[in-house]
Amino acid sequence: MAALEELRNELDEIDAQIIRLYEQRMKVCGEVADFKIQNGRKVYDRTREQQKLAAAAKQVENPEYKKGVQELFALLMSVSRKLQYQKLSENGVLGKLPFIETDRLDTENVRIVFQGVEGAYSQAAMKQYFGKDVRGYHVHTWREAMEAIEDGAADFAVLPIENSSAGAVNEVYDLLVEFENYIVGETVLPVNHVLAGLPGSKEEQIMKVYSHPQGLMQCEKYLYGHAGMEKISVPNTAVAARTVVEENDPTHAAICSAYAAEVYGLEILRERVNDSSCNSTRFIIVTNQKIFCKEARKISICFELPHQSGSLYQMLSHFIYNDLNMTKIESRPVEDRPWEYRFFVDFEGNLADGAVKNAIRGLREEAKSLKILGNY
Repeated sequence: MAALEELRNELDEIDAQIIRLYEQRMKVCGEVADFKIQNGRKVYDRTREQQKLAAAAKQVENPEYKKGVQELFALLMSVSRKLQYQKLSENGVLGKLPFIETDRLDTENVRIVFQGVEGAYSQAAMKQYFGKDVRGYHVHTWREAMEAIEDGAADFAVLPIENSSAGAVNEVYDLLVEFENYIVGETVLPVNHVLAGLPGSKEEQIMKVYSHPQGLMQCEKYLYGHAGMEKISVPNTAVAARTVVEENDPTHAAICSAYAAEVYGLEILRERVNDSSCNSTRFIIVTNQKIFCKEARKISICFELPHQSGSLYQMLSHFIYNDLNMTKIESRPVEDRPWEYRFFVDFEGNLADGAVKNAIRGLREEAKSLKILGNY
C-alpha cells in the first residue's frame, strides 16, 4: 500500500492536470460567449446542460462516481455561464435595468400613508424617517396603503417588513409581489411594548388583552405567565389601545407602545412586556416609481425556481461569484401552486454596480421569474 505522502503527491499531479484542462475549457467558453454576443444567443440553455450532465454520467465506469461527476459538471457549467455574463457586460450587451438613478429622494411636500390609527408604530416610523412635521394619513390595511401609492393618493407608504423577535411580516412580502411598487428606503424602530389599561385599573384585574398578532407573539413569555388573560388579535397595536377606551372595561387592556397609551389616555400597568429587551421592527419606505439613490447600498429581489435539485444553490452562487454579500433570505408559498415557493433575498450593492448587473443578469436568465423590489 502506498504511503500517504505518495498518494498526496499523486493527487497534486492530477490536480495540476485538472487546472490546465479547466483553463482550456474556460478559454473555449469565452469563445462561445463571443459567438453568442455576435449572434444574439442566450447564455443559458437548460436543455443542453441537462443533456451534458446525462452524457457525463454515462461516461463514468464506477457507478459510485456518477452523482459526483454530475455535480462537478453542473458547477463547471455554472462558472462558465458567469464568465459569459461578464463578457456580455464588457461588450455592453447587458442592457439597462428599468430603474432611474437619483441623487436623493424628494421628500418635500409629500403625503405619506401608514396602516393603523393615530399612535401606531408605523406612524412613529414615518416620523422617524420623514420628520415630525410630515403630512401623513392612515388606512385600515397594508393592502390599502399599497393601493394608495399605486393610485397616486400618496407619494410613499411606510410598511413593517420584519421584527427582530417575531420574524417576517408575510402579508407585506406578498403585497410587494402583487403590486408594482418599489422599496426606496428603510428605517428600524425600537419596539417597547407596554400593558396599558383604563386609568385606575390594575394588572391583576385584566382578563382580556388586545394587540396585533405580532405584538402578542412578541410578548409570549409575559402572557404565558398570565394564563388568565384572553388574547385577542386586532389589526394594529394602536387599534388595541383605542378598543380598550371604547369598551371602557377595567378588565381589558392593550399591548401597545407608550406613545399609543398616551394618545388614548390609558395608564401603563406594566412597562416592557415584550420578550426581548432589544426588540425592533424594520419598516420599508415604498413608492410607485422605479427609482434608486446613488448612495443606495441594499437591494431586495424575489424569484421563483424550477422545482428540481440544486436550483436554489445555483441561484445563490451568483452572489458568491460576483462577491456580493447576501444579508437575508425568506421564502413564501406561491399562490395556487402547492409546495412551490418564492424566495426573497436582500443583498448589499447598488444597481449601477457592474457586479450587481452581472448577478441580476444570471439570476434573471436562470430563474422562472425575477422581480427587483428596490434598491435603497
